[in-house]
Amino acid sequence: MTAQRRFVRRTVLAVTASVAALTLAACGSGGDGKASGGTASATATGGHNAADISFSKDMIQHHRQAVEMAGLAAGHASSAQVKSLATKIEGAQAPEIKTMSGWLTSWGEQVPEDMSGMDSGMGHDMSSATPGMMSDADMGKLEKASGADFDTMFLTMMVQHHEGAVAMAKTEKADGSYAPATALAAGVITAQSAEIKQMNKMLGKS
Repeated sequence: MTAQRRFVRRTVLAVTASVAALTLAACGSGGDGKASGGTASATATGGHNAADISFSKDMIQHHRQAVEMAGLAAGHASSAQVKSLATKIEGAQAPEIKTMSGWLTSWGEQVPEDMSGMDSGMGHDMSSATPGMMSDADMGKLEKASGADFDTMFLTMMVQHHEGAVAMAKTEKADGSYAPATALAAGVITAQSAEIKQMNKMLGKS
């Protein structure tokens, strides 16, 4: 009886050791079982690169100007459609500014200083460096316009502004490596391309 018990004990221990060995092999293999999920989850969003940093910094400033332009519509526009569109633009882009600012902070990068709303002559004209950005002179004209003149000027400028944003987003999709940034870029392309069509229609263009 004692010998039988010893045999059973040895058998149980052998089976337990075999199961443990197989489990460890599966967890460390990273093969068909894909058990090395820790690495996969850690790299799910991908590391960021220079393109992601550049996109985030430039698009923050780009969005800030769009939000500034949209903010003028409530007191200057005469068209309910223009006011509604401006509210939509502001509601979409303001949260994205916060998102991109959070990325930069987490990457140890400096968030660009907010120059929107500052007087011209402060050296914050980015129109030559960033696609679709309005110059200080353009912004000054828009601020002085009202009624139907504002509506036309706003739509014309915002079409140009959106086209610049779409171009920047396409570059990010092609060159960026940070998944959330490329996803945001894809969203910008979809949303702003649709708004470009809407604004051209409002301007009477095909």
